[in-house]
Amino acid sequence: MTDNTARTRTMPLREWLAPITLVAVLAALLGTMYLGYTADPEKHLHDFPIALVNQDVGDTVAGKPADIGGQITAALHDNIPADKIDLREVGLNEAQRQLRNGEVYGAIVIPGDFTKRVAILGTASVVPGQIEQPIISVLTNPRAGTLAAQIMSTIADQAMTQVNTTVGTQLTDQVEAAIGTTPLSGAAQLQLTQPIDVVVTPYHPLPEGTGQGLAAFFYTLVLLIVGFSGAMMINSLVDASLGFIPAEYGPWHKNTARAPISRARTLLIKWAIAAISAPIASAVFLGIGLLLNMSIERPLMLFLYGALAIAAIAITGLSVMAAFGTAGLMINLIVFVVLGIPSSSGTIPLEATPRWIADMAAFEPMHQIYLAVRAILFFDGHLEAGMAQGLWMTLAGLAIGLTLGAVATNAYDLRGMDRLGAKHSAPAP
Repeated sequence: MTDNTARTRTMPLREWLAPITLVAVLAALLGTMYLGYTADPEKHLHDFPIALVNQDVGDTVAGKPADIGGQITAALHDNIPADKIDLREVGLNEAQRQLRNGEVYGAIVIPGDFTKRVAILGTASVVPGQIEQPIISVLTNPRAGTLAAQIMSTIADQAMTQVNTTVGTQLTDQVEAAIGTTPLSGAAQLQLTQPIDVVVTPYHPLPEGTGQGLAAFFYTLVLLIVGFSGAMMINSLVDASLGFIPAEYGPWHKNTARAPISRARTLLIKWAIAAISAPIASAVFLGIGLLLNMSIERPLMLFLYGALAIAAIAITGLSVMAAFGTAGLMINLIVFVVLGIPSSSGTIPLEATPRWIADMAAFEPMHQIYLAVRAILFFDGHLEAGMAQGLWMTLAGLAIGLTLGAVATNAYDLRGMDRLGAKHSAPAP
């Protein structure tokens, strides 16, 4: 048996093993990413931003100055784990600003007359009269994320239960000290056990036609898919038209004579098609959204940004395939889809995902696009609500894609690395 025969027999085995290995690697990546970020969001909480507003001015309780709002604020800081919750003690105006821009997922607000109402409640347990329960408001921010609002409600419920118990114990002790051995009525005892009325309300409710806040994620997803898939289709169809691969239609195929064109000029053609297709696709998405009564307050801004996002993804994807060939398909799939969706923050807030997934959001394209789309749909396009980051990061990604494609293809052309041996024509003088 000759060496050539041995090589002929071993090569097919390697070729079969390559796709099997790639599928196994892709399955491992998908399992790690998608199961890792959905398994237990509340367990993975870290740096979850909540505003705390204490407006209580204090009052006199049992003849002594008291500031129960301050006590509750201190207790919340002590009892809410700092490694999980970023509790920001701010004024009411600042809390509202952060809620408007999606910088916090909710706010706990202690009103200015809180201590006074607690004192009145204690007195009313002994002296008959009309009273109102002390109120603490919990504001959720559904526009920042549906699951984030649910997590905010859970955290607030747990914290306020403990606060209710603490304040109730203090009130009970004060009332019993004041009345001595006189027994309290059952209603009074119940009132003192749960003295605080915790009112949970959304700060800025979502309008109809938003899919409970998921519209921003799915709109982002369709922009990503059409950019990613469009790049693959453009790449294959242009290569088939230029004769670098056969055009196949079911059992039929067509071989076109290879065009004498450089890698750089081929990529320019693909870029041009992607740039023309992007605004068309964005207009189609916007039109379908409006037809389906999706809530879109800034359609022009959404159309323009959608066109930019699609073009950036498609052009970058084409550049990756021009630079790395067939391996570029796998690279694009991993960067745009496998790593992109878990780190997008569109379904689960980054602060409820493992830190290594949250860290990827700093550079992952889908997160940047989601921030901009969410800002347009839910936060009136405010720059501070993620529009600025999303826009500039999208432009930066487009610039990286253009640079990568231009450098790689021109380097290959200058070194004489012609595609499939097809010489390209010399550039015009």
